[in-house]
Amino acid sequence: MFPDLSSTLQAIFRWFHIIAGITWIGHLYFFNFVNTPFQGGLPKELKPQVNPPLVLRALYFFRWGAMWTFLFGLALFYLIYIQGGAIRDAEGHLSHRAMWILFGALLGTIMWFNVWFVIWPRQKKILGAMLGGPAAPPEAAPQAALASKINTYLSGPMLWGMIAGSHVNLWDMNIGTLVVALVLGLGLIHGLYARSRKVPTAL
Repeated sequence: MFPDLSSTLQAIFRWFHIIAGITWIGHLYFFNFVNTPFQGGLPKELKPQVNPPLVLRALYFFRWGAMWTFLFGLALFYLIYIQGGAIRDAEGHLSHRAMWILFGALLGTIMWFNVWFVIWPRQKKILGAMLGGPAAPPEAAPQAALASKINTYLSGPMLWGMIAGSHVNLWDMNIGTLVVALVLGLGLIHGLYARSRKVPTAL
């Protein structure tokens, strides 16, 4: 027997949410831990040949991964927390599971906004200039880089918020567990940034 419609939709939406999330965050990490150090050593004259075909392809999966992660996340939130009632505990208060998901969703929404309304518009101008279009404003590259770095740091605690709800008995949300989530999430990303600058590029 098949499960009820809501359970079936939850499974399908969760699958797409995870696939899209892997695509999005994977490209985010590629840009910050691989491409940024690579660009630092790439001769300036080669950038117009290398960057548009590489970065435009990567940005396509990056931004649409973000969009579909966001949309399927909203659908899941409605099915589980609004329609399914998980947003409240037995006493009618906001549940700890919902608190963690809302924490993760808040960070994820900031990240989605940065992708579509900060990073992508500025990257279009930068890459357009490389392809012979008008010169990009001088602030475009630093603004896009800052938004991308913010997203990378937010991804650590965001992912913690997404999984903590499944361990609600161990991870009730309080100031202590929130600090743990922030320290572990931000610390991991900081460590990855430090390591990305030391990865050997020769055998």
